[in-house]
Parts: sequence; structure tokens; C-alpha cells
Amino acid sequence: MAEAHQAVAFQFTVTPDGVDFRLSREALKHIYLSGINSWKKRLIRIKNGVLRGVYPGSPTSWLVVVMATVGSSYCSVDLSMGLVSWIQRCIPDRWGTHQSPQARVLVSMVVFSTGVWAAGIFFFRQTLKLLLSYHGWMFEMHGKASHSTRIWAICVRLLSSRRPMLYSFQTSLPKLPVPSVPATVQRYLESVRPLLDDEEYYRMETLAKEFQDKTAPRLQKYLVLKSWWATNYVSDWWEEYVYLRGRSPLMVNSNYYVMDFVLVKTTEVQAARLGNIIHAMIMYRRKLDREEIKPVMALGIVPMCSAQMERMFNTTRIPGKDTDVLQHLVDSRHVAVYHRGRFFKVWLYEGSRLLRPRDLELQIQRILDDPSPPQPGEERLAALTAGGRVEWAEARRAFFSCGKNRAALDAIERAAFFVALDEESHGYDPDDEASLSLYGKALLHGSCYNRWFDKSFTLIAFKNGRLGLNTEHAWADAPIIGHLWEFVLATDTFHLGYTENGHCLGSPNLSLPPPQRLQWDIPTECQAVIESSYQVARALAEDVELYCFQFLPFGKGLIKKCRTSPDAFVQIALQLAHFRDRGRFCLTYEASMTRMFREGRTETVRSCTSESAAFVQAMMKAHSMKADLQELFRKASEKHQNMYRLAMTGAGIDRHLFCLYVVSKYLGVSSPFLAEVLAEPWRLSTSQIAQFQIRMFDPNQYPNHLGAGGGFGPVADDGYGVSYMIAGENTIFFHVSSKFSSSETNAQRFGNHIRQALLDIADLFQVSKADS
Repeated sequence: MAEAHQAVAFQFTVTPDGVDFRLSREALKHIYLSGINSWKKRLIRIKNGVLRGVYPGSPTSWLVVVMATVGSSYCSVDLSMGLVSWIQRCIPDRWGTHQSPQARVLVSMVVFSTGVWAAGIFFFRQTLKLLLSYHGWMFEMHGKASHSTRIWAICVRLLSSRRPMLYSFQTSLPKLPVPSVPATVQRYLESVRPLLDDEEYYRMETLAKEFQDKTAPRLQKYLVLKSWWATNYVSDWWEEYVYLRGRSPLMVNSNYYVMDFVLVKTTEVQAARLGNIIHAMIMYRRKLDREEIKPVMALGIVPMCSAQMERMFNTTRIPGKDTDVLQHLVDSRHVAVYHRGRFFKVWLYEGSRLLRPRDLELQIQRILDDPSPPQPGEERLAALTAGGRVEWAEARRAFFSCGKNRAALDAIERAAFFVALDEESHGYDPDDEASLSLYGKALLHGSCYNRWFDKSFTLIAFKNGRLGLNTEHAWADAPIIGHLWEFVLATDTFHLGYTENGHCLGSPNLSLPPPQRLQWDIPTECQAVIESSYQVARALAEDVELYCFQFLPFGKGLIKKCRTSPDAFVQIALQLAHFRDRGRFCLTYEASMTRMFREGRTETVRSCTSESAAFVQAMMKAHSMKADLQELFRKASEKHQNMYRLAMTGAGIDRHLFCLYVVSKYLGVSSPFLAEVLAEPWRLSTSQIAQFQIRMFDPNQYPNHLGAGGGFGPVADDGYGVSYMIAGENTIFFHVSSKFSSSETNAQRFGNHIRQALLDIADLFQVSKADS
């Protein structure tokens, strides 16, 4: 009961002389410090809002304009060309009753200067937006920029040279354009040509022509109107209909995972690793709140949209019967921790001070040492987040809407993020091929009840100190969580460090109150729902086959000698591997980003093209000439790179068709063409994982400090999910997923085909690892 008394700010007793209050100075001190901390954050947000709002201007530039205007008047030069005198006459007399003429002149000059300064900011912003709408640089050969592109780059650098804050460029980013219907339809027909025979293609062409001429013009008008009104014509519908309205389990179907550094070890002390990592994450959140993180810049000059980063922390997906919602809090001062079937609440601050890594290690160790058993129904409670969304929504409303269950659930949903302490050990052992796959499986779904799949992300710590993330997909895409993960791993390794014994640096504060155990009262009916959700999730998890491997023969160093982009090289290899695996081509999804536009998220690159199909078919013929194969490969590579650029610059296919479909549903318009397009399964879903978005260490100096990227479950029941990371110059990590229930797929078999396809294409150009 000692902790309960410490939490009470004051006590009172009634005596014959009145009411006797006994105040707790320590509690009041913490209340005072918390209030000060909250006000500091408010002031920082106000300051950041002002600085962001006037970018690329600054308070200093305003002062310079005012001083120039005032100074010119002393030199008898009227820079305002009479405007200052006009402003002076417009100032009401009642405002200047007690003012001297000099004061009125000074006020007029300040008003004029402020107007000039604001007009300049508006002009610069609009000019920058116009410049950022130019994407011709993406379609030029690397290292051979045209004169116009060079002039454009100089202008962008000049307008964005002042050190920007995280969100400084948001209002200067252009809006995502709506492509024309004929262009989208034509690109769609090109994308399905290698998948259809002549008769099927003619039928699809007829449907497309009918849609383009009759149905699409009306739908397109509504979409263009939305693009004028909304910040982004795709993102809100994409988030709602693709993610939040999905009723199937998030686990495997939507959430994805991210791995730790796999070739180096920092410490094997589980609590110590978490102490550093949690501290680093809150440091990142502090930088995020203060907008001290630099925007991601393509080529070092073109800013990417940062809007998705706003919901990284303090965010939870709340289940609903028809649709979920994302609950985002401005701040959260604790994390929720799961260990051996128990839930804990761990405070991150002592008053207004962030706990040091050694203090956080102490708190985690206290949880690890806690021998108390789970309460009835508590151990598998998180399985509710792994099962169907409707069942979870109904259980939440029925059993978690009041009392101690509501308080405990709030502690989890209002946490900065969720932490899972696993009793197992996982990691990558180069001598054990299965180790990386088992590591990925543990991150993807775990035991189906030791992850809170609704949180923006779950930080997973294994017994041997290895880490990973399981990330909910609705709030943001993988590059966003990758940015956080790079910062955290680099901070942990190169800035915080460990003692020789593997503990966090410093001495712990033993007077810290221990973590708070969350209390539940879970009735038998609720326990039955939990068990039902667990069985659904377990069946889903057991059906997933995951094969993760490190491809060592070469990396991007050798690929560049083939005079192609590494991504195009891998994507064409995937087409060759899939044809060898299944004997046919399939609709292929590759994720690209549209973050050069405001609130942009992703677009689809349809990697199976007529050019890549021609190359694959030629490779399957035993007597094809090497020169012919090289030429076919270059054509396929150029086609892929061009499609990737079109997708990034807003000229993709699938988001446009998706939005037209949404409009058709709102209007009650039936379109056989759109219905068929949206029903086509992606039997090969692929994604490249970004690496080194922030340069916190030199990868050439530390070549083994590589994460293995991450992965996701297959999109189609009879398809493959492939995630890959081209890690440095000499290695590529692959994560291949499929389902055991499909007799047509086998993740390990497909992984072996990928290996061979990469080697065969490299052999075409007669380059070896020694050459790279």
C-alpha cells in the first residue's frame, strides 16, 4: 500500500476545530513540475508554429526589413513610394492622441515593412511550390542533368537554404495531381497485356473503352473537385477504405515487422537494451515535438512530406463495428509493458525529467523479476487485437467500457507505445539458415497474444537482447518507422553505449516507485471471446510460411556495373523467379511513395510489364544469344524505372482507379471495368525497404552495422509477399512469405528461385563480386 499513499497529494481529517489538511510536498512538487513541463511544450509548439509559418522568412529577416525602411527615411529616401504616408493617414486619430508624430511615422514604417516581409514570404513560398512541381529531373539520366534542371536545382537550393524545421515545407509542397482518364486507362491496359491472351485482352479493352467514354467523365469531375478542395485527393480515402474499414485481423494481414542490427551485438542484457532503446525513442519523440528533425530530402534538395510522422507516438487504432478510428494524443508520459501474461505501466518521467537509460533498465528489470502470476483472462487478453475487428469492437464495448477494465485499457491505449518482453531468444546466426526466418516469425505474430497489434508500434525485446518492431500500417508507411528505427539504433550504439558488463551507463535511482501492475476483472464471457480470437489468430499465424535469407554473392556495388538501378535489377529478377516457380506471369505490386506531394503516401508500380515478360521468356529459351538478352534486360529495366518515376510524380494507375471506384460507390454508379480491376489479386506483392535515411554514422566505416529490414504477410492466399533491402554494397536481405494452405506456393522454394535469378542476370553481364 506504500505506493498508493505516495500517489495521494493530500489527506484530511475532521476534528472539533475544523478540517485538518495534510499536504504532501513531494506530490505537489511533481504536480508543479508536470504543469511547468506542459506549459513549456505549449510555448515550444507556439514558437514552432510561428517559425514554420513564416518559412523561408524569419524574425531576423523581418527586423532587417524594418531597419532598412527606417534607415532609408533618415537618408531622405522613400522606399515605400508614398505608402508609409498613406498608412500614417489611415491610422485612426483616437489611436494616436498621445503619440508624437515621430511615433506615428515609426508605426507606419513597421506596418509597411511587415506587409512587404509577408508579401515576400508568400512570393517565395509560391515560387518554391512552383519549382517543386517540376519533376523533369527524375526522367534524366543520372549524372547528365540538363541546363534547365541545373538552374532549377540552384533556385530550389536558394529558396530552401535556411535551415528548415520538420514541417517547414508542408505548405510549399504541391498537391497530388489527378491524372487524365485516357492516360490511366492506357497505362492500365499496357500493364495487363502480358497477363492476358488475345481474347481476354480484347474483352478488357472493350470494358475499358466503355468506361472511359461513358462512366469515367462524370466520376472524374467529382475527383477533380475533391483535388481542388482537399489537401490530397487520395490519402484520406486510402486510409479509411484500405485500412480502417478492413474487418479481417491486423496480424499478418496488415501489420509488418522490422528487424534489429543482425551482424553486431551491443548487449545481451534484455533490460539494459530496452533502457537505452526506450530512452532513445523518447529523445526522438522530443525532437519530433520540437520539429528539430530535418525533413527527408531527395537529392538533398527536394523535400518529402513529413505529415505521417505526426502520429508515430501516442497513437492507437480503436476497433469499431463498421470502421476503426485512429486515436492520437498530444502527449503520453508512460509506456505499457507486457511480460509473462501481465501488463504494467511504466512512467517515463520523474517530474519533468526524462528517466535516464539506467533508471529505465531498473524499471524493466523489476518487471522481469516480478513473480506474480497473471490474473484470470489476462495472459491472452491481447489476442483480441489479433483476431477479427468486429469481435474485438463488441468485446471492448461490452467488457471494457467502465471500471478497472476501462482504466487498464486506457493505460495501454494512451501509452506512448507498447513494449513486449519475450521469454524466447531470437536473432540471426549466419551458421543457422533458419534463424532469420524464426526471428521474422516471432516479430510478425509472436504467440498471437504477446503483441498489442493496435498500437502504432510494439517494441519487442527478446531474452538475448535482440529487438524488433511490429507496426500497425494505417497511420503511416514503412519509411516513416524506418526513420525512427535508424535514429534509435544509431543512438543506442554510438551515443548511449553500455558498460563492460552490458548494463546502461550510470547509477540507477533506487527510490523510483516500481512499475504499476494493471488490474483487470475479466468475466468468463469475455474470456471465451478472448479464446475465440486467439484460435482465429493462431490458425492465421500457423498458416504463414516465412523464409528470410541474406544474399551474399553481391549487392548494389555489382548491380551498378550492369548500368541499371538496383531496384529494377531485383524486380526483374523477381519476375524471372516467379515464372520459374509458377510457370506464368502474375499481377505484381511494388510500393513506391508519393511524398513529394503534400500528404502523399504510396502508389503502385506494376512491375510485370511486356518488356520484363519478353526478357523472362527469352531467358527460358536455351539458345538465346547473350547480346539479345542484355538488350531485352536493358529495355525491361528502362521501362521499370520509367514506371517508378511516373508513380512517384503522380501519374500512377492504381490510386486514380481506386478513387474513381470510391466515387462510383458514392454515386451508386455501376462499373464492370472498375469492379474487375479492384478485384484482381496481387499474387506477388513486393516492397523495397529504405536504408540510411539519416546519416548518423558512416556505413563504410561500420559495414556490419546493418539491419535486415523487415517483412509482411502475403496479400493473396495463393501468392507471395517479398520484402527486400539492398544493404550496402555487397549484400541483400530478402523476406519471402506465403501460406502453407496453398499447394501452389512455397516460400523457401521461391527464395531459392530468387537467388538463382539474381545470379543468372549478373552472369549475363559477365561481372563477378571481385569486379565490384
